[in-house]
Amino acid sequence: MNNPAVPPKSEKTPNQPVLFGPGGRPGGGPGGGGPMAGRVNVQKPKNVKRTLSRLLRYIGKSRTLLIMLLLIMLFVTALDLLGPVLQSGAIDAFAYSATSGLTVHFGSYQKTVTDAAGAVIGTQTVRGLSFYLAVMAAVFLINGALNYFQGIIAAKVSMATVYTMRRDLFAKISTLPIQYTDTHQHGDIMSRMTNDVENVSNAVSQSIASLFSSVLTLVGAFSMMLYYNWIMTLIACVTIPLTILISTALAKFMRKYFVRRQQILGQINGRIEETVTGYKTVIAYGKEEESISKFADASGELRGVSIKARVWGSIMGPLMNFLGNLQYLLVAAFGAYFILNPTAGMRKLTIGNIQAILQYSKRFTRPINEIANQYASILTALAGAERIFDILDSPGEIDEGRYPAEASAVKGNIELKDVHFAYVEGEPVLKGLNLSIKAGQKIAIVGATGSGKTTIVNLLTRFYEVNSGAITVDGVNIRDYPKDTLRRSTAIVLQDTVLFNDSIRANIKYGRPGATDAEMIEAAKAARADTFIDRMPEGYDSLLTESGGNLSQGQRQLLSIARAVLADPKILILDEATSSVDTRTEMHIQEAMVALMKDRTSLIIAHRLSTIRDADVIVVIKDGVVTESGSHEELLALGGEYHNLYNSQFAGIAT
Repeated sequence: MNNPAVPPKSEKTPNQPVLFGPGGRPGGGPGGGGPMAGRVNVQKPKNVKRTLSRLLRYIGKSRTLLIMLLLIMLFVTALDLLGPVLQSGAIDAFAYSATSGLTVHFGSYQKTVTDAAGAVIGTQTVRGLSFYLAVMAAVFLINGALNYFQGIIAAKVSMATVYTMRRDLFAKISTLPIQYTDTHQHGDIMSRMTNDVENVSNAVSQSIASLFSSVLTLVGAFSMMLYYNWIMTLIACVTIPLTILISTALAKFMRKYFVRRQQILGQINGRIEETVTGYKTVIAYGKEEESISKFADASGELRGVSIKARVWGSIMGPLMNFLGNLQYLLVAAFGAYFILNPTAGMRKLTIGNIQAILQYSKRFTRPINEIANQYASILTALAGAERIFDILDSPGEIDEGRYPAEASAVKGNIELKDVHFAYVEGEPVLKGLNLSIKAGQKIAIVGATGSGKTTIVNLLTRFYEVNSGAITVDGVNIRDYPKDTLRRSTAIVLQDTVLFNDSIRANIKYGRPGATDAEMIEAAKAARADTFIDRMPEGYDSLLTESGGNLSQGQRQLLSIARAVLADPKILILDEATSSVDTRTEMHIQEAMVALMKDRTSLIIAHRLSTIRDADVIVVIKDGVVTESGSHEELLALGGEYHNLYNSQFAGIAT
């Protein structure tokens, strides 16, 4: 299920209402879906170096752990590089000569060595060999212990990095403008918070120690090979250009598959979110098979891209291993040649030296092979990091307001002066709208679907910014109010309420957490919600399921009104608050709203004109401008647009 939620051309309003209460962040704005909801912006690959640099800055925030990890890696690498030296010494403790058989080179305690027939073939340095074996055993034990602690610290660095990244990402999402959440698929945003962050976590925990170790091992192994023989070092480096060339070419080719895989995964999460959210609609229209088919298509594409990513990712490791073995063969062959044919001016090589150079050549290529083998994970992490940084780099809400006013000081005089606005450039919704509302007035806004009614709410709460013109509250441009002040002075009750998976108490107090229980109960009574709350098993401590699914639509609406009552706003907006309930429930809600609107500036957006007959002023919006205004009786007597709308509902007269 992936219907692009594009509003009518006359009003590009969001289509998935959610609650915004004073003191709380909006869950989407009085519309949530948005002019481009359901669409996914296909992202182009970004700069890998820049992404990696930013990721390393996140890792670098765990300085203490990183220093500890670096020190351990220094010791681990040093001990690892010491191994070939010890092995070389142990091997060279026995050196054969053509004339005397076995000749001793190290140690002072010697022992005669005989063959099976008892003939003396040489001597053995027992003390020297025992020394090398003992040191090698100690090195291996210490190295194993350090590797254990290295794994623990690397895991801590990974978790610290992901914690910071996830915290920053959630904080950014919480401060994004409504326009961003309206134009990006919600499931894709959640995928970045979950899947992409998890991929970064896996790569950091698995690769961070390897990255440190790789640099140290490369430098150390190269230095030790130079120490033994510079010609052999050059031979060991013959395959390096080929390794770099192949890995670079493969990296460019592979990366597009890993980026695309993350994009498709985000789309799939978005499709799942849409299907679960709109499940009743799916089954009501018998679209289960179609929904399954579309999901299967997306999953099939993900499968194909994932297979390609895995196949090409798995090629890197074997290629690097082949090049490493080729290097090993070259070093062994030339090493044997130089032993049999000593070169003038070159240090004489021993069997132990060649063995050490062979070991160091393997250590020299091992970091490259390790990175190649983990390249798939690294690419996935970088693709995920790009998507995370894409959100972090998105402009946040602009809050330039510095006007020194508290929410409690707002009176509620509202004026819209020649306001122009368009969700999509070239398709204006409001076209020079003018509207004046006095403090304490009850204003009803009516008009055909797409005329611009909800857009006025979006602009008044600064979910969107006007293109031109101005909106003032108490004579002050709303741009000059801090957004927190403006929104704390305003409460919205929507047709589709948003309740959280928490207690009734917490949901009512959401708009004013510091309220007392007595104030909460009074708000519930004023909203006529106390009756059904008292009948619930745990009363105000009863837990609500997601979105208040264990309550009726009317009960959810009453809780939303109770929340608004407790918040005690100066400006109240009722956006189709009773359009989805039955007539009897509507009467109860109307009674609650009468108490709620007392002494407050109230804007009522309604299709049911019976609910606004007692409004002080009824404003008719058509094509983005005010065409009529007055009381119910005045507008009926006028015989214009309101007269036609009213009669179309109650007298069956065609408009």
